[in-house]
Amino acid sequence: MATFTSSLPDSLLEKLSVLAKELKLPKNRLIENALELYLEQIEKASYIKSYKQAGTDQDILLVAEEGMQEYFTSINNEETH
Repeated sequence: MATFTSSLPDSLLEKLSVLAKELKLPKNRLIENALELYLEQIEKASYIKSYKQAGTDQDILLVAEEGMQEYFTSINNEETH
């Protein structure tokens, strides 16, 4: 595990200290948990943005529609056999 040193505003450090005591967690573990959650949220937001962009891209929509048509055709063929 690597060591990382950073400065925090006094007010944020105070909040961190209070919460760490309440939760009975080391401050570094609380920071690690918070950072993991934050990075997950950023990743989710990125996926949402890309899906919204894909939803307006006519080429992507066409490929998706063609794929769905092939899927429905294959299902219908299996049901009739």
